[in-house]
Amino acid sequence: MTIATKKTPWALGAAALALALPLTACTTTADSPTGEAGATLVYATGDAEPTCLDPHVGGNFPQALFATQVLESMVALNESGEIVPWLATDWQVSDDGLTWEFTLDPEATFSDGTPVDAQAIQANIEHLQDPATASSTGYLAVQQIDTIEPVNDSVVRFHLHRPDAALLESLAQPWVAIQAPSGMARGTDANCLEPIGSGPFMVTDWVKQDRITLERNPNYRTSPTGFDAPSDTAAHEVVWRFIPDSTARFAALQAGEVHIIDNPLPEQITIASADDALAHLDAPRPGASNRIELNSGQTPFDDERVREAFIAAASIDPGIKSLFEGTAERSYSALSSVEPLGLQLPDAYVYDPDRANELLDAAGWSDLDSDGIRLKNGERLTLRFPVTTAQSTQAEQALFEQIQASAREVGFDMQISLLDLGSWYAALGAHEYELVSAPYTKIGPDVLRILFHSDATVPAPSGYFANHAMISDPELDVLLESLGSALDPEVRAQASHDAQVLITEAKVILPIYDQQNHFLYRANLQELRALPTVNTPWLGNVTVG
Repeated sequence: MTIATKKTPWALGAAALALALPLTACTTTADSPTGEAGATLVYATGDAEPTCLDPHVGGNFPQALFATQVLESMVALNESGEIVPWLATDWQVSDDGLTWEFTLDPEATFSDGTPVDAQAIQANIEHLQDPATASSTGYLAVQQIDTIEPVNDSVVRFHLHRPDAALLESLAQPWVAIQAPSGMARGTDANCLEPIGSGPFMVTDWVKQDRITLERNPNYRTSPTGFDAPSDTAAHEVVWRFIPDSTARFAALQAGEVHIIDNPLPEQITIASADDALAHLDAPRPGASNRIELNSGQTPFDDERVREAFIAAASIDPGIKSLFEGTAERSYSALSSVEPLGLQLPDAYVYDPDRANELLDAAGWSDLDSDGIRLKNGERLTLRFPVTTAQSTQAEQALFEQIQASAREVGFDMQISLLDLGSWYAALGAHEYELVSAPYTKIGPDVLRILFHSDATVPAPSGYFANHAMISDPELDVLLESLGSALDPEVRAQASHDAQVLITEAKVILPIYDQQNHFLYRANLQELRALPTVNTPWLGNVTVG
């Protein structure tokens, strides 16, 4: 074997106390006693309340936000985007890229007192790969792992189907975070309520549609590489509140009822910037950009001319400028600007309604009904666009409405449906869409393979498929497979570049802006930082006041 990455071992804290009794309703405010052991930190989220706290099940961003506080990953990223140790202290990869060997910190312990050993790693990978787990994000991240071999308690080997250049990036993600086998053995229902991890906090209570209460793991003394270990004054408890209304959430922050909120409106970020009592953490997500995908697998977008016409008819820049108040930048890439290999191609996404009209005429959509909607063989040029209010902000929904208006000017009937998360997933699963906005967070350019390889048109065990554009291109597949397997950085970078060019030329996406990840918080908080993996806030060392 050749050494791929080797870092200095460091110790992780252990946790051995049993879970505490559930707490009663929280009355803590931001004006509670601060700067001392015993302070409670209150976090209010506007993201959809998870149906399951185990991020292996499904695998969405609200789960990642929460799992960051309870579970830990095998590796992490530092501020420069380099892979660094976490539960694994070092690793080796064979010359053919098919065998990875990880050495684990022998002192790492789950909060129930069981060890984070090779058997635990094996149980977690198998849990992710088990169709009964109904995983999507985590399942796709570990799909190249064939077998797991515990060499001894502190060493585990992964044997792969094929080389996986993105393996370490995948293992850093919260959807592949490691949890106690004793917790998973209880079954999905129990583990969804209370996953057991080795992180700084433990779940003690979940009052649905209200809050989750976390208690400090008292024996946790370390943190991800590059983060300070929790101090004696770090918050001993976190109350994770669900406040879906953005106005109510921001008012609670201003009133001192909560310490941190996510998903603020652009105008709230502007207000906070002028308030000395508040601060702003801007932590854009890696992976894909926020984009609209065009379903090329069915009419009318099975015709490339119609796809190109829609892209030319979409007026985006004025809406971003007026609605986002400088908090979002226009994107012309399939990848987030956080990704070093992202390729911006602005010439491919120029607003040109005259060109759109020409293309639609050429495609046979040349008649108009009394509403000004184009017709072909008596059928209206209708585009169904399901949008989930659980993932789409008010500003984004307003932007979609502006795109709807500009598309209508050339004869598209773009029908926006605001749905809850479950109904949105159902619409996608039934292919009842021509347009969809589904940001996907994954570290590194391998997200392109997840989103655009023909294999991704087939649902994962959860029922979710990631290739909403339904693109199936053998030439693109070859590039994406090289992107996923090439261990040579130069080969990988070229494959990423060429794949992005092909995706753009296929006219199957309309990039709009980077994935947003904004947090507002009380300015008296100390040590609030985003974990560089997928830029979720890490609360392990936050001190109130």
